[in-house]
Amino acid sequence: MKLSKIDLTNLVAISHADGYLQLLLDRGDEFEFLEIPAPIQAYEGLQELNEIVAEANALPFAEEAIAMLPVSSSMATSAGYDDEEQVLQIEFYNGAVYQYSGIEPETWQDLQSADSIGEFFNQEIKGRYECERL
Repeated sequence: MKLSKIDLTNLVAISHADGYLQLLLDRGDEFEFLEIPAPIQAYEGLQELNEIVAEANALPFAEEAIAMLPVSSSMATSAGYDDEEQVLQIEFYNGAVYQYSGIEPETWQDLQSADSIGEFFNQEIKGRYECERL
């Protein structure tokens, strides 16, 4: 068996129709739709993999997982925000996941629209808010 490392961080959604695996990829400034000839088992396998990863990343103490969005950044792979709890969650490229408490909705919006997510994070969030590594 030959193993290959794959990076699916830009994969937004998958489906299967008429013998084709359909992939929606986030290319940063646009989405790309790909169709690859594949049996339904390929789709089912990707769904099963997604469930395994979701279970592995599930936090036993968290009442509800924060929906994470892929980000275009050299610092982080994804970020999410819980509006009710005012908690920002960031997954960094090294795999570490941190939650920052007391983040106002405006700060979350500013982070999302920043030209540089890393620069905004370092200037406006890091060291200013209570954080916890998950």
